[in-house]
Amino acid sequence: MGNACVSGNISPPDYVILVKTGDVKGAGTDANVFIALFNKEGIRSRDIPLNSKWKNDMERGSTDRFPVTNLANFGQVCKIELWRDTDGAMDSWFVERVEVICEKSGEREVFPIHRWLKALKRHTFLCNDCLLPQFDERKQERKEELEEKQMLYELECKVEGLIPQVKTFPSDESFSDDYKWDIIKNRTKLFVHVKLMDVKTKEWTSLEDIERVYNDQLPVPYGMNNWRSDVEFGSQRLTSCNPNQIRRCTEIVKNLAVSDEMLKPLLEGLTIQEAIDAKRLYILNYKILKDLPCSYGRKICAPIGLFFVNKEKNLMPVAIQLFQDPAEDNPVFLPTDPEYTWLLAKMWFNNADASYHQSATHLGFTHLIVESIAVATHRTLSPSHPIFRLLAPHFLYLIAINYRALGKLVSEDGWVDQCMSIGRIGMFEIIVRTKPSWRLDVEGTLPADLKNRGVDDSEALPNYHFRDDALLNFEAIQTYVAEVVNGTYDDPVKLAEDNEIQEFAETLTKPSNEGGAGVLGVHGNGKFTTNAELIGALTAIIYTSSVGHAAANFAQYDEYAFPPNYPSLMRVPEPPRDKSPRSEKDVIDCLPEKEKTLSIMLVTKILSDRGTNSLGDFEVEYQFDPIGKKAVESFRKDLLRVGAIIDERNATRASPYLYLHPKEVPNAISI
Repeated sequence: MGNACVSGNISPPDYVILVKTGDVKGAGTDANVFIALFNKEGIRSRDIPLNSKWKNDMERGSTDRFPVTNLANFGQVCKIELWRDTDGAMDSWFVERVEVICEKSGEREVFPIHRWLKALKRHTFLCNDCLLPQFDERKQERKEELEEKQMLYELECKVEGLIPQVKTFPSDESFSDDYKWDIIKNRTKLFVHVKLMDVKTKEWTSLEDIERVYNDQLPVPYGMNNWRSDVEFGSQRLTSCNPNQIRRCTEIVKNLAVSDEMLKPLLEGLTIQEAIDAKRLYILNYKILKDLPCSYGRKICAPIGLFFVNKEKNLMPVAIQLFQDPAEDNPVFLPTDPEYTWLLAKMWFNNADASYHQSATHLGFTHLIVESIAVATHRTLSPSHPIFRLLAPHFLYLIAINYRALGKLVSEDGWVDQCMSIGRIGMFEIIVRTKPSWRLDVEGTLPADLKNRGVDDSEALPNYHFRDDALLNFEAIQTYVAEVVNGTYDDPVKLAEDNEIQEFAETLTKPSNEGGAGVLGVHGNGKFTTNAELIGALTAIIYTSSVGHAAANFAQYDEYAFPPNYPSLMRVPEPPRDKSPRSEKDVIDCLPEKEKTLSIMLVTKILSDRGTNSLGDFEVEYQFDPIGKKAVESFRKDLLRVGAIIDERNATRASPYLYLHPKEVPNAISI
């Protein structure tokens, strides 16, 4: 049949049409699908059925090939019309893209779709489908499409004071392969492969008892062999999973009960003020944890830790005060204290650090803040918008993992309640307390954050591998974003007249009780008036979605999987209140029971696995327009350069820092 498009055609085709169905739940269709082509002169082809006689086409994740005949000399295709009917048991259809290849010229025109196609509605798409709303001939269709998405993507605070999330989980945000992402099922599967050495007792009897657990399924974590070392304890502030809290000490806080007499032997003969003036003194002050309510009435410390850069360029702990208010039963612990007394002080400090890490650094200000931004993106930017196409790869599976994690791990009596001192009550409270001071243009923008914390001087604070490697990635992302933004908005009028991008800016900053994301410190403060403002915001978003999350996430197993190294749960209710000598038994008594310990090991192992492609290697391609395509190519080359520099650095580092190599950084928060 001349009008048919079937794989069994004998005549040489004039065109080949490739149709990629999306890899999302329910994406495939059994409906009849049709396409019409438009050439540069606006001439429309006949209606062409897309149907393969010999295979079940339009299946989820598939790419189907359809030869088209009787269209000789039709010319370059610049627009398509695509539609489906309601036949078949499963007629819904999510299309990723359509490609039209002219057999004579070899020209390939790409039509990115990334949409569900409504039944009996003829959808039109332009080549590359990447244009600002003011230049789109389909203005009404674009407006209606956004209105429909706004009904699917609404923002809501699930807990009062928390960062808003999507109100109802949209089905097309589901994972493509559910079995890969079931944390509880995977934990159970790993559990079967791990045998505790003594199953007759609930508690550990020695540190060696824990060490015997590790095997092929649970390799020895980095922290097991380093947890006693003060050098490694200092290094945790710079290269662990919570590396963005250390700050330069410019004065001793009044409630930290240290003196020159106490610290001078630990400061290589310097007074405290001399160490401050030389930029050699650094501090972590967790006053935000004071009187924190926790699940089951548990208690955690609100410690202050003081650190000193010694002559060997190592950041060394010199003082730990476990509570904010000085008192006789709240001493300042020192490295010169009895061995296990000092070890316990470090463990309680790390328990507080881990609590802040999982709550604010990890869940709050990667997972949740980016979800609120992703929802704002879906509400305001058409899939045809160049900035939507820039951001979309960095939201892959984010909403799905948040939905699953909160439902499985942060649920009442779930993993966080069982395996973290703070539990879900403390976790949410830390986010609520941190949210009013977190800003996208400071904490979310790496160079500004480093400067704000006084840690941007690599000479003063060496071996800060997170800072050094993260900056390389940040700059590559910024260059990539700038190429897209400056190419798209080559005239300031284009930015000013782009109603979608301005609504995006407004939604980001609008308070959550008014339906917005409530993000503080968005560049431009609710209106993008310059390219620089837009570049700043988008760079921070992509960085947080990729590099920021990688830094917080992928060191988890190395840190948490040997509990004395970075304890998420302390079983005894109180830390040491005096400096009397302790023993290994006191350390063992603090550790969670065997089953909870194993659960901590298994879950952090799963969370430390990479689930998606590395940065710049996008699972779903969105940018086919000349500006975006060129920017992606340059970005990938830049990331290769960054990787080579990090490889060179790691060759001379005492311990390689692998977490922020571009090959190890996923595009999105998908685990």
